[in-house]
Amino acid sequence: MSTAMTATGLGKRYRQRWALRECTLEIPEGRVAGLVGPNGAGKTTLLHLATGLLEPTTGTVSVFGLNPRVDAQALPVIGFVGQEVPLYRSFTVADMLSFGRHLNPSWDDQLARSRLDRLDIPLRDRVDQLSGGQRAQLALALALAKRPRVLLLDEPLASLDPLARREFLQTLMESVAEDGVTVLLSSHLVMDLERVCDYLIVLARGHTQVVGDIDQLLRMHKVLTGPPRNVAGIGGVASVVQETKTERQTIALVRTEGPILDPGLTQESVGLEDLVLAYLGQPTATALPQPRLAPLKVEVSR
Repeated sequence: MSTAMTATGLGKRYRQRWALRECTLEIPEGRVAGLVGPNGAGKTTLLHLATGLLEPTTGTVSVFGLNPRVDAQALPVIGFVGQEVPLYRSFTVADMLSFGRHLNPSWDDQLARSRLDRLDIPLRDRVDQLSGGQRAQLALALALAKRPRVLLLDEPLASLDPLARREFLQTLMESVAEDGVTVLLSSHLVMDLERVCDYLIVLARGHTQVVGDIDQLLRMHKVLTGPPRNVAGIGGVASVVQETKTERQTIALVRTEGPILDPGLTQESVGLEDLVLAYLGQPTATALPQPRLAPLKVEVSR
């Protein structure tokens, strides 16, 4: 499977402040990746760098091997829905479709119209007459109609009610199933991400903190409960992410590197929300893929 998006040592500095620094990650093609982090962690900066809206201060970012800032071929590959759902409020829905058709050579007008028809969004209505959920759905339809290979979404669910969020995510997953588009979805709503995402990226203080397949991340983390002791020294524990100690017991969320066979400890699985919150509560803790090792070169004596 190829890599849809790659960032290597990616950073963006505004005067003396780093909004993103030493960000390194890969998103495999066809995955739905959730991008999580507190306000100011660098999520929007990462997305704007990936679309080419910003120029990196350090490092590189590519989408299917293309530099979004330099390569003109990258533009049709990337779909983007910004946090404020930027639409021309005085345009009708039909005007927005016409606008998209003129800007995008790979535009699929039938796709956009069919999605909006299914959502009961009339083409004659003006954008400023639509509800927040309808505007978000219109922005998603416009992004999908350009037939991108990668779809970047910057907190499109933030202002939507639960029903509108569910409808938005349903539309998104239909597109993933039908077209195989790779998605990077930024959101604070971990429960919504848990429903649709199979890949996770956590940013903290401008750094990459967690990257990986969600199922694999959940398997390699455990909550250990037992008598007071030094959990970090137990075999099979790679690192302690979060730990609470009292006089009677220790409770620790740990990243494992093998089976934990200590009979004095109770082991429990970890949910996605607990995993994310544990890492966000400990910004120095990390769960990053190990660097790939170059193949060994064996010299044969003659």
